[in-house]
This record gives sequence, C-alpha cells and structure tokens, in this order.
Amino acid sequence: MSFNVLVVNCGSSSIKYQVIDMDSKQEIASGLLDRVGIPGTVLTHKPEGKEKTVIEKDLPDHTAGMQLVLETLVHPEYGVVKDLGEIKAVGHRVVHGGEHFAESVLITDEVKKVIRDCFDIAPLHNPPNLMGIEACQSLMPNVPHVAVFDTAFHQTMPPENFMYALPYELYEKYKVRRYGFHGTSHYYVTQRAAALLGKPVEQTKIITLHLGNGASVAAVDGGKVIDTSMGFTPLEGLVMGTRSGDIDPAIVFFIMEKLNMGPAEINNYLNKKAGALGLSGISNDFRDIGDAAAAGDKRAQLTLKVYVNRVKSYIGGYIAKLNGCDAIVFTAGLGENGIPIRQMICDNMDFLGIKMDPEKNKVRGKEIDVATEDSKIRIFVIPTNEELVIATDTYNIAMKQK
Repeated sequence: MSFNVLVVNCGSSSIKYQVIDMDSKQEIASGLLDRVGIPGTVLTHKPEGKEKTVIEKDLPDHTAGMQLVLETLVHPEYGVVKDLGEIKAVGHRVVHGGEHFAESVLITDEVKKVIRDCFDIAPLHNPPNLMGIEACQSLMPNVPHVAVFDTAFHQTMPPENFMYALPYELYEKYKVRRYGFHGTSHYYVTQRAAALLGKPVEQTKIITLHLGNGASVAAVDGGKVIDTSMGFTPLEGLVMGTRSGDIDPAIVFFIMEKLNMGPAEINNYLNKKAGALGLSGISNDFRDIGDAAAAGDKRAQLTLKVYVNRVKSYIGGYIAKLNGCDAIVFTAGLGENGIPIRQMICDNMDFLGIKMDPEKNKVRGKEIDVATEDSKIRIFVIPTNEELVIATDTYNIAMKQK
C-alpha cells in the first residue's frame, strides 16, 4: 500500500491541500477550500488525471472545513483514497517557528505552545496554521502530524546578518531580529541547483530568487543560508506585489501623520496597498504591469525598473557576502514564468560573470539553465515544489515513529 502524505496549508479563511504518494513522489490530488467561516465557501478539488470538482457549502470553521476536505478525499466518485487509513501522515506548513526550530518536527503540545508563542510576530499566519493543526488532529488523531516551518531553513544565518541595529534588549525580550521566509522553496531549489551543477551542495555558493507576489532572496553557502532579504516579517526586502519592501523607517511615521493612520492601518497600507500595486496604480500582477509598460505607460515602466533594481542590489550584495557565486536561481510564479523580468534582472551584470542567453530564456515553468556557455555564473530556472519538501520531511519523521 502506498504511503500517502496529506500536506495542509491553512490561511485565515482558506485551506490548501495536496495528497502526495511518497513511493512515486507524485501528487494524486490537490485543492483549495476558500472563504472558510464566510458566506460563499467553495471547495475546488482536483484529483490527478480527472476533472476538477467544485463544492459550494458554507462552513463555520476550519474543523468543518477539514471534515469536508477529508470527506472529499474518500468520496467514491472523485476521491483518491478508499478510506482515511490510506493517509499515513499529515504535514502542516507553519509560517513562523521563531528561533526554536531549525528543522521540521513532530507536533506535540510543546510544539503547539511555541507556535502559539509566535502569534505576536506572525499574527496573520500562525493562528490559522495552528487552527489547521488542531482541526486535523481532532479528525485524524492516530497518524503523525508534522510541522514544517517557513523560517527553519534560514536559522543558519549568523548574528551579524540577522541582528538589527536596535537596542539589544529588544532582541533579548521580544526576539526582534531577521527571520526570513519562503524557507521550503529556497531549500528545494538549492538542492536542485546543486544537482544541476553536478556538485555536492556543501561545495556550492547559490543565490535563490523566490519571485512571486511575495518575494525574497537568499544567499546559500554550502547548503546553509547566510543571509536573506525578508526580515522580522515578510514586509522587508524586495519590492513585492502589494508590499513595499525596504523603505526608510521614518516614512512610516510621516504617512501615519499625513493620512491620520493608526498602527493597524499603516501595517495594512504597507502590506496590501504598496509595492508594485501602489507604484504602478495598475495591478499587483506583473503580467498586467508588463502589458501596460509595453503599451507606453510611464508608471508601469518605472515600476519594473524599481523592481528590477532592487533585485540587482541584493544579487550584488550577496555575491560580495558569499565571495563568489556558482548559480543564480529563479523560482516561484514570476521567477518561473517572467521572461522579460529575468532578462532585465540579468542585463548589464556581465562584469559579475552573469550572462543570460535570450533564446534559452524564452521558457516558462521548466527546469533549465538559461546562461550563455561562457557565463561564469549559471542561471537556472527551477519550478519550486514546497509541497514535496513538506511531504518528504513529514514522511521521514513519520517513519521514525514506527
């Protein structure tokens, strides 16, 4: 019988899931339950090789949501397992593990306490993550549940790269420091890049660019992160779809005064109304911005230049910190599919040994080296697979419980 892992990613009003057969490493089903606890709840379920099924049913909370997901997975018509006994373990994406976890762990009461203790520093993500864990545990109490943390891969950063120049007591009392996010994605593409280089990961220097609506860069030396662009929260770093990225901290107080905003309002403003959306006034989708730029829209053109220059700055800085670089990796939605953006980022960086082949770069969603033959640094496009990382960690930990 196959060892199937259910991968769960709970948001405040959503549940994303995948079922992965660990014998073949293949997805056998995926889905999204949207608007949990809000009128108009919809489950979109996609069994591999079959038509998707859409179920509309209002649900009060995540426990009811997970109940519907599990019923769907065993449904005689569009389910993918005969009974829940065929799901051997559940892997949960958890955004924040603080300084406590540098790797994935079996979920215990103590682990749940740490996730709860991180509510202050991840108020949008950790509470629904914990809700999902507790909902799944109540419905599937006899299988191992594993927490896989977005922050874990970045815990190898040295203090000189994770500390802020703030009074030290803020770190001692409240753990104010850089944490980094998208860790499972950065980990996956680092491993794939090392394989494409034909080297043990311990002998590589790699810069990974996770460019989606949320975006981050990591400098990975010998398979270990030494620096990353997202910080105490996912707001720091690159320009993103709706997030500002790096700005002068004094701007926050200026905006609050001018627009008469409180803390919650300014937080929402910088996370949801800034970034490419705020700068372009068009969209947070770079396809829309690219179309507008091509049609001559000046703000759209400016937005792309600001975005690209921020990425270039991080690449240059991380090459310096790594003292060299074997490969740059583009991943996530924009990284995997944004042909013009990849070209713009790599243009005029030949002094650093970065040379892209424009013809090879004409590819979307495919693992490929798009560098020229004489480029000193390889340029990889690698589709990320965070769910496989979560499933693999869950499988490895579950097998130890036997």
